[in-house]
Amino acid sequence: MHTPARFIDIHVLQSVPFANLNRDDTNSVKTVQYGNTLRTRVSSQCWKRAIRTVFEDHIGDSALRTRRIGERVTRELELRGWPTDLAQRAGGHAAAASGIKFELAKTPGDAKQSVANKVLTNALVYVPEAAVSELADFAEQHRSELEQAKDIKKPADKSILPTADVAAVLRSRNGVINLFGRMLAEIDDAGVDGAVQIAHALTTHETDVELDYFSAVDDVTALWDDASGSGHMGHAEFSAGTLYRYATLDLRDLAANIGDDPAAARDLANAFLTSFITSLPQAKKNSTAPHTIPDLVHICVRSDRPLSYAAAFEKPVQAAAQGGFAAPSRTQLAAYAAAANALLGTDNRLTASWASLDTQDLTGLGERHDSFNSLITTALDAALAPAGAAA
Repeated sequence: MHTPARFIDIHVLQSVPFANLNRDDTNSVKTVQYGNTLRTRVSSQCWKRAIRTVFEDHIGDSALRTRRIGERVTRELELRGWPTDLAQRAGGHAAAASGIKFELAKTPGDAKQSVANKVLTNALVYVPEAAVSELADFAEQHRSELEQAKDIKKPADKSILPTADVAAVLRSRNGVINLFGRMLAEIDDAGVDGAVQIAHALTTHETDVELDYFSAVDDVTALWDDASGSGHMGHAEFSAGTLYRYATLDLRDLAANIGDDPAAARDLANAFLTSFITSLPQAKKNSTAPHTIPDLVHICVRSDRPLSYAAAFEKPVQAAAQGGFAAPSRTQLAAYAAAANALLGTDNRLTASWASLDTQDLTGLGERHDSFNSLITTALDAALAPAGAAA
């Protein structure tokens, strides 16, 4: 009998050259001490946003996370031909009707002067992009009341729009929110448990952070040659290495969010796995262009629990005799996977497969595929097989 799949684990090894994919508040490379060695780290929040951007392109739908939902409604109404003053009032009332505490934006250059109707909700609103049009339609229905209404000038001002109707729009969701989840405690029943869990990426080996000194030439000074020195000098931090990345998709949580819709579940799962493989954070891309692809992708479908292989690299990988960390990282990952699955048993591992640039046979990772597309298709066929299908 078919054992229902619960989790799709995806493991990626990816070599990234001189780059700074994710900076901290001091513009430094993010790091972590693991196995008593310093590793380069890319936060899950950073890579999740990169994944979401690619994911939205794949499914042809998007979500909007903002404190400025009222201003977006204003812009939409202006595009529909509303007078600017009335559109701004409508946007302010739409945001104020959300039920979320808010403040007024300040006049540029004057921190004491508020701008009427320019409402900033205290919490980020996270809604489908289509919600902006829905709120604008709602304003259209109440145009006569808005024409007679007062401007929103302070946080205590009340909207003339029914809060229940606006909150209903803000509770709406789409594939992006159903997959990645939403935290919005300020509106009842607006929270959505995400179906994916994404780990921080870290290098499989010890890394050093390097300082890059740079200068910028003043073109006029260079042309006239009437002074010495550069127009600007500075430094930035970078690192390089082979990253281990991991995520898991909980099919039960996804089904709870979208209902009994196998076709939609497959489309969202396919888009997520593809986006996880192909996405890359964009920090400093213009000066580093670190656009590599993964060296190895391994997907495992399980019925019991997720299983990260990050512990494979608690002991940092040592460079191969001829140099490089990618090949020994692949070997170490495969060895750990084989050992971990031997301990747990393979009854709950429904399928395991991999694709890689490497020609070496990594038997600990299951069946080899020639392409990422084939790898994903095989995993989804196993994960979403109809109940009662033969094992």
